[in-house]
Amino acid sequence: MDALERVVKPKTKRAKRFLEKREPKLTENTKNAMLIKGGNANLTVTDVLKDIVSLKNITRPFEDQTSLEFFSKKSDCSLFLFGSHNKKRPNNLIIGRMFDYQVLDMIELGIEKFVSLKDIKNSKCPEGTKPMLIFAGDLFDLNEEYRRLKSLLIDFFRGPTVSNIRLAGLEHVLHFTAVDGKIYMRSYKVLLKKSGCKIPRIELEDMGPSLDLVMRRTHLASDDLYKLSLKQPKALKPKKKKNISRDAFGTTYGRIHMQKQDLSKLQTRKMKGLKKRAAEKSVEEDGAVSPKKTKSA
Repeated sequence: MDALERVVKPKTKRAKRFLEKREPKLTENTKNAMLIKGGNANLTVTDVLKDIVSLKNITRPFEDQTSLEFFSKKSDCSLFLFGSHNKKRPNNLIIGRMFDYQVLDMIELGIEKFVSLKDIKNSKCPEGTKPMLIFAGDLFDLNEEYRRLKSLLIDFFRGPTVSNIRLAGLEHVLHFTAVDGKIYMRSYKVLLKKSGCKIPRIELEDMGPSLDLVMRRTHLASDDLYKLSLKQPKALKPKKKKNISRDAFGTTYGRIHMQKQDLSKLQTRKMKGLKKRAAEKSVEEDGAVSPKKTKSA
């Protein structure tokens, strides 16, 4: 049995905390990605990986996935980007993701044109800025392979989940365009200009990197496995609230169940003008009492 697969009982508190972090959670952790440089990667592929991070190792994901799964489990990474170069597939990138430390989806992309960060002399965004993702092109909605690629890119670039954002923090845009069998990736910095009103005028400035990609081989999960990876625990599903409904405009309506009320016993404000006179009271009392029957002789 592999050393990473056998059940290990923690002997220290530190080991216990480490194993608890690796256990399945209701709320998923922020996905980590490992970037792998192949043993035969050329300068173009190396520059692409250098713009993010580089983890050096020799592997071939489409032929043998065991090494990827090993490093995924060892480093707790659910995403990977592998770069390589050879005569048959020059300037090659393989982007993929894991489910339960097994390869779920994997798509091979060829680099046709690349402009690095250092080649564009404009100002850059601070490191770790959460980008805004834009996808243009009907292929991202109509083609299953491009639809999976869109989901992969969202997973790869979306960063941590945040509850609040500020306007000045929205300064990085990643734009992906799919047209004529190619994918164009562009990176822009958002510039907020004065407009004479409260809402600023927005301009986009190219900051790099810039990539022209073409899709090559794909390794997609089956529909059943893909649905299983999207399944949410019951504890995270919102509980349906009874007697609450919403209309088309989002207005919330609530239904309240009450016992039948006797309005004759309703306590109202006492006023002298509405007080009954003694004569009226006696008439009502006489009408309410039924006459007794006389006994027959």
